[in-house]
Amino acid sequence: MAGLRTLDSFGNILSGLSKRLGLESRLVELRLQRRWHELVGEPMASHTWPAQIRFKKLYLVVRNSVWLQQLTFLKPTLLTKLQAEFGSECVTDIAGRVGELPADSEAPSAPLTTNPGSPQPGESSVEVLSHTAVIQDPALREHFRKVISAYLVRAQLPQVKNPSRVP
Repeated sequence: MAGLRTLDSFGNILSGLSKRLGLESRLVELRLQRRWHELVGEPMASHTWPAQIRFKKLYLVVRNSVWLQQLTFLKPTLLTKLQAEFGSECVTDIAGRVGELPADSEAPSAPLTTNPGSPQPGESSVEVLSHTAVIQDPALREHFRKVISAYLVRAQLPQVKNPSRVP
């Protein structure tokens, strides 16, 4: 049986894969949409929605022209907040247009529920925690911790030959 190899962190794997596939802005876009109420606060979140990010420019849909005007005043503050949260290279400009907000944007989305389970105790749990610490989504981070822990448990079990086969 071959020895255990060190694991690459899922953060590094996902980051490299998203860069190769050109999905970085789309992932940031989805995280931004999911956390919009938390990031900008209720008054602004109930009248605006992050529609998309294209070429490092965030396009917001706003409920009416009053909020479009308000957005021009809040743009520098909002841009600073978003760059602090997602990095200065993800969003460099913000544009708005009047339109209809999606129905599900009016209430904050319920967090994903997971059955919190801890990785296997011991040396491997420290390795699992270190590899998954960079994953920002708590539900996804916990899921990957469970997957890695299950893999490590299976990898340490001795390989059993199939008893139904007769040599």
